[in-house]
Amino acid sequence: MSQTDDPQGTEPPQAPLIEHLVELRSRLLRAVIAILAIFLGLYAFANDIYAFVAEPLMALLPEGSQMIATEVASPFLAPFKLTLVVAVFIAVPFVLHQAWAFIAPGLYDNEKTLAMPLLATSVVLFYAGAAFAYYAVFPLLFQFFTQTGPENVAVMTDINQYLNFVLKLFFAFGVAFEIPIATFLLILSGATSVESLSKKRPYVVLGCFVIGMLMTPPDVVSQSLLAVPMYLLYEVGLLFGRLVRRKRDRDAAEQDEP
Repeated sequence: MSQTDDPQGTEPPQAPLIEHLVELRSRLLRAVIAILAIFLGLYAFANDIYAFVAEPLMALLPEGSQMIATEVASPFLAPFKLTLVVAVFIAVPFVLHQAWAFIAPGLYDNEKTLAMPLLATSVVLFYAGAAFAYYAVFPLLFQFFTQTGPENVAVMTDINQYLNFVLKLFFAFGVAFEIPIATFLLILSGATSVESLSKKRPYVVLGCFVIGMLMTPPDVVSQSLLAVPMYLLYEVGLLFGRLVRRKRDRDAAEQDEP
């Protein structure tokens, strides 16, 4: 629709494709530069960052125990990779801000009002999921792993394998904590209803455990530690969905009153 077809100016202004591409490139460059700047600032502390991430396991090992490196480059690559991931993790708010600045001109006012709080909440929930994994899940999980093996087996974890293991869990729990946002958006968009989702609780519980099995190591402990919070967060999404629906019904009733 052109501006002449929209005399009230309710349609967002249209921009040529080339301008969109130039703007997208600019936003991507800013995001990459921010990540690189954070990475360069953190790299001097790469070994300290790795020691912090390894602390939940090292605290449970016998005194004098240490990790091992089975590959020549692992002592360099493992802290390097972890620092890069941490840089991306820290830069997420800025990256999302760049994404928001790119798409915001094409949104309506009511969409802008809703999108910004959802973006901010999704970032907070992702950070909360990673923190839950580190402070609640890792100690229980590593205690289970280190105490269930044979007595004559010494736990000597490879630093690269450990990093891959914890990054997978960080990502799994970060994504799992986004469930309230996904549930809320499904209800808000009208794709489903609170009543329909409430009736599907048995399937949701089963799905949470299946996802926990696929996204965590093959043990019941880590699967349950992911599945139970996922289901609780699903209920949180339903709660906010009910609140929004009641507000909409109340606003609609007020508009219908003479």
